[in-house]
Amino acid sequence: MAVHFTGIKGTGMAALAGILKDEGFDVKGSDIDKYIFTQDELEKRGIPVSSFDPANIHAGDTVIAGLSFDETHPEIQKALADPTVTVYWYNEYLGKLLERYESISIAGTHGKSTTTGLLASVLKLQAPTGFLIGDGHGSMPKHARYFILESCEFKRHFLAYHPDYAIITNIEQDHVDYYRDMEDYVSAFQSFADQVKKLVVVCGDDEHLVRLHYSCPYVTYGLKDGCDYQAVNVQDDEHGISFDVRKDGNIIAHTALPESGYPFLIDSLGVFAMASELGMDPETIEEGLHDYQGINRRFVIEEAGNSILIDDYAHHPTAIRYMIEAARSRYPGRKVIALYKPDRYSRLQFFLDEFAESMSLADEAILLDFPKNAVREDDTITVTIQDLIDRVPGSIQGEVDQATAGKLAAEDGAVFLFMSSKDIYLLRDMVRDLLEKQPG
Repeated sequence: MAVHFTGIKGTGMAALAGILKDEGFDVKGSDIDKYIFTQDELEKRGIPVSSFDPANIHAGDTVIAGLSFDETHPEIQKALADPTVTVYWYNEYLGKLLERYESISIAGTHGKSTTTGLLASVLKLQAPTGFLIGDGHGSMPKHARYFILESCEFKRHFLAYHPDYAIITNIEQDHVDYYRDMEDYVSAFQSFADQVKKLVVVCGDDEHLVRLHYSCPYVTYGLKDGCDYQAVNVQDDEHGISFDVRKDGNIIAHTALPESGYPFLIDSLGVFAMASELGMDPETIEEGLHDYQGINRRFVIEEAGNSILIDDYAHHPTAIRYMIEAARSRYPGRKVIALYKPDRYSRLQFFLDEFAESMSLADEAILLDFPKNAVREDDTITVTIQDLIDRVPGSIQGEVDQATAGKLAAEDGAVFLFMSSKDIYLLRDMVRDLLEKQPG
């Protein structure tokens, strides 16, 4: 008897598989044969991964189904037809897992993964802490007290969770293929907030979050006056970010971190607020923030030759703008070349002008086409990558291939930003290999 993951290479699924492995379960899974970065962690843990096949399902198994699939998937069909097999959807199982720990959900349009990783780095200094991050990493130490999980709002999946605590980072319209409008999108976060049991920590700079109604105590954090935890005296330059934390009119901490950009600043402040409310002293919180080692695909910096390669999951125009601004702060005077590969046709069509504005902030923009398996959501979605190219002056189209990698490597000395929720990191790897072969 085992726990089988259908779609185990999904970022959340791989993280959950690692957690259950830590808890002592016999874990296995299946997925497509194509390389996905999440499989590295699965291989380290000795979790077997096979190709999709109904024969993977055995009597007595517990099957956890990825949310990219439905009941027509052959493995899920077989599992549902066998009365000895228990089937959960990914978020449904997570909802049950929360009940075993003191749980903290991290929700919001942007910053969920980084905030989850930061909070895990801090809270482990108070008590054993498990975490699930949407970069494929999950961990559950023995005798864990806390469980922190990234909680995605897509299709209201996070409504399967009833956490003890929550951080909500921000609300900005997204997932336009599912939510009717901004009101519908905000309503999902209201429903989520209603399910938090003990405390909600929210960004007081966000116009939508300050208008929600909270049925349990809540505190705010942000840059604006009036926030319970306010960042003041902020500096963001090539040395990193530094700021003071003001609470109740008093400076209670000074924090200097090596990372760059507004997103990291505001996520760190939200973590500070939650950890403080959970009883941690400022000095220990600062230690935990400094201990943070980063996570996959979130402003991951590599040096190759004379160039800087930055890989990030950014797939929304606001996130792209923040990444370009952070690169300029971190590397003043350097040429910034931004690369973006869209994921959903509906997202690009809805935010077409906003994507163009964000990409135009770079010195050069290279735009890659949609993945070959991307599907137009309905007949009203007609956008193409050329529509975006036409709106970004001087931009060109690239591919995940050696020809594009060679053109990029010829720009040795630049800062390259590889941004997408898809496999643009493969192009980064090609560029890195070429740069490292160039004579010193």
